[in-house]
Amino acid sequence: MKQPVFTGAAVAIITPMHADGTVNFEELGRLIDYQIAHHTDAIVICGTTGESAALDHDEHLECIRFAVSHTAHRVPVIAGTGSNDTAFAIQLTREAEQTGVDALLLVTPYYNKTSQAGLLAHYTAIANATSLPCIIYNVPSRTGVNLLPSTLAELSKLPNINAVKEASGNISQIAEIAALCKDELNIYSGNDDQIVPILSLGGKGVISVLSNVAPQQAHDICASWFAGDTAKSLALQLEALPLCHALFADVNPIPVKWAMNRLGWNAGPLRLPLVDPSEKVQKELENAMTAYGILKE
Repeated sequence: MKQPVFTGAAVAIITPMHADGTVNFEELGRLIDYQIAHHTDAIVICGTTGESAALDHDEHLECIRFAVSHTAHRVPVIAGTGSNDTAFAIQLTREAEQTGVDALLLVTPYYNKTSQAGLLAHYTAIANATSLPCIIYNVPSRTGVNLLPSTLAELSKLPNINAVKEASGNISQIAEIAALCKDELNIYSGNDDQIVPILSLGGKGVISVLSNVAPQQAHDICASWFAGDTAKSLALQLEALPLCHALFADVNPIPVKWAMNRLGWNAGPLRLPLVDPSEKVQKELENAMTAYGILKE
């Protein structure tokens, strides 16, 4: 059995920016402290929600170093080090390991896509280059490739392939992963609207966008489940659904970064090619946050 990197809700944390577009590390520190104070179970730095695709190499590593230093072992820190270039993913992985990060999040190769055999070779090469636990991130809607359960079953034989963040949205596929991999692979939800369904299949939690704006609530969905109060967990999941949907009314992280600014954080601007959400999406977010009780009228 592989010990999970964390159990519960990890925040896929935004990267706050100054008005000039540079990283606002002071605000990132405030966000990390706020997350931990509200029982977030792990910090995921430089993921999709953190605009990793728009950070240059130096910024990427600086954000990871800062998160590790500022978190100071209060909760695990997981660094996004995936790439569609295997050699670069290995380089970034090795550099991240030197910062003292606890684990890695490795998105499937995008654009060039590759075959299942290529995915097996890609992840095997990265896993062999590090001693850290590796969480594979399967998000076909963004990458154009779907990591199949049979491929994950092969990868789960590697000792440091620890988990998958499943954002395919396909519950049948996730059930098959659970059946094939059993205790050799931990499963995390990559979709906030599917936390409870994935927990019911043996999942260990969620890597969450919702946690940015509602860390305690996302934690409580998972904590209630693991405490045996599945009815409460389900009720909390259903209560959060309208906000979960509003946070994906535009391309992530457009809505969540706007929401963080609206809640009074200095989240700052998005980096191009991402732009602010439409007025319609802004209104949907305001309504959902007000109804959920995190934005006061």
